[in-house]
Amino acid sequence: MARRPGQLAHYGLYFCVLIFILITAPIRGVAAPYAALVMDARTGEVLHARNADTRLHPASLTKMMTLYVAFQAIERGEISLDTEVTVTSHAANEPPSKLGLRAGQRIRLRYLIRAAAVRSANDAATAIGIAISGSEEAFATRMNQTAAAMGMTNTTFRNAHGLTQSGHLSTARDMSVLGRHVIYDFPQYYNLFSRRSADAGVATVQHTNRRWLDSYPGGDGIKTGFTNASGFSLVASAQRGDQRIIATVFGGTSTAARNARISELMDMGFSTAPRSANVNRPTPPSAMAEAPADGSVAAGDSLRGSAGKVIRVNGLVTRSYRPVGRPVTAEPEPAMLLSATADTEVVVAAAADATPQVDVAANVDQDIINAVLADAVNAALMDVLAEQAPAQVAEATTPAVMPQARPEPPAEMQMAAMATVAPPAESFAPGEPEVVTRVSTSGGRHWGMNVGRYPSRFDAERVLLQVALNEMDTLDGALRRVVQRSGGFDANFMGLNREAADLACRRLQARGTTCFMIGADG
Repeated sequence: MARRPGQLAHYGLYFCVLIFILITAPIRGVAAPYAALVMDARTGEVLHARNADTRLHPASLTKMMTLYVAFQAIERGEISLDTEVTVTSHAANEPPSKLGLRAGQRIRLRYLIRAAAVRSANDAATAIGIAISGSEEAFATRMNQTAAAMGMTNTTFRNAHGLTQSGHLSTARDMSVLGRHVIYDFPQYYNLFSRRSADAGVATVQHTNRRWLDSYPGGDGIKTGFTNASGFSLVASAQRGDQRIIATVFGGTSTAARNARISELMDMGFSTAPRSANVNRPTPPSAMAEAPADGSVAAGDSLRGSAGKVIRVNGLVTRSYRPVGRPVTAEPEPAMLLSATADTEVVVAAAADATPQVDVAANVDQDIINAVLADAVNAALMDVLAEQAPAQVAEATTPAVMPQARPEPPAEMQMAAMATVAPPAESFAPGEPEVVTRVSTSGGRHWGMNVGRYPSRFDAERVLLQVALNEMDTLDGALRRVVQRSGGFDANFMGLNREAADLACRRLQARGTTCFMIGADG
């Protein structure tokens, strides 16, 4: 039976309404709650806030924490930038935005970091989390622990990428705090967030926030985010002269509207913040991940062609490696002690005047390093006293005679001295203090490693002590040797086997410390 024209029009109206609902539903979803905060990054002072403590969906702002934990793991030697990560099917199947990783593919961690920071790739973020913690759930737990240590009291992470998930929430205040930690805790990686493009191994990726970075003077980061639940969000930072401002926006209605609002907030911040202020850096969160009891490694399976294995360490000093003083055969004269005291003051004063510029892990207490240096100086002085004491005693009990040459020591003592003292004494400038390092030899081990060349002997000794205290397990028993070259003083560890030298170098390189293996001849 034929339908009447009125019925057809009625059905047509329903159809049009349905199409309108389907088209406009995503648009209405973008109108997420608005929140904003402006902060003076130097001091942490909040200059403007609106709904700053309302828990909202952070979207890809989450990746700031993913990358922060990755930087943290690299610094602690848990993983390195060149670690090859095997992509799981879970990571490969993440929805866009993505790098296009395939399950089973192997890719270096540095490329995953670039993809997550620049392209906001979800598959790269998940691959990072799984490589470090073994699973995304375990990585989310570490993210939450780190957030709590930073004081992000209203944040809960459920994944590494930020896609909408029940309970995955944060605030404009907490995200601003996180952005500040990214800037000040890892300045060596912060340039990632201002790169307009980057090589991500399998592709060259473009920055998601390049329009704002190109349009706002001084803008240099940090991270964009978008889902229907969060709207268009951004944690941005800019520096002009001594001023640095962080501005955060949640719930923008479009990219253009979000960028315009961020620029307004930035202008407000620069006009409100003082021109100069003392930088009060945030306190980095304490170590969250301890070494597993069985010595297993979260991302160690992704190492390929490695003689050593990356292990997780906490960097805490558990026992003292101060050198033990040698026994003195005779009591020195009081005048001799006064002379030694004066010499000690000269050596210590010269050491205090030095201002070494070194880049090593900051886990070791400075007092410990100074104490070890002082003990090394004292040990050297005690050696001199031990040699001079018999002559002093003989001089006090016999008539004055013409001075005679000191008898030559036995051949074996000469060989030992030649093996432990380098370079020769005449190569040093007059009056330059010499710090003697005394450690046990390691017979049968003929490998070593170099941890840099430094402008002074004191600098080289300082670095050797810091590295030795941070790498007690791998460098126990190694000989610390400073060798003068034409361009400075080489800091070397000798007396290692090949495996120990390789492992120690890998761990140091993972922390950003220069290191290469050398033979027994230095």
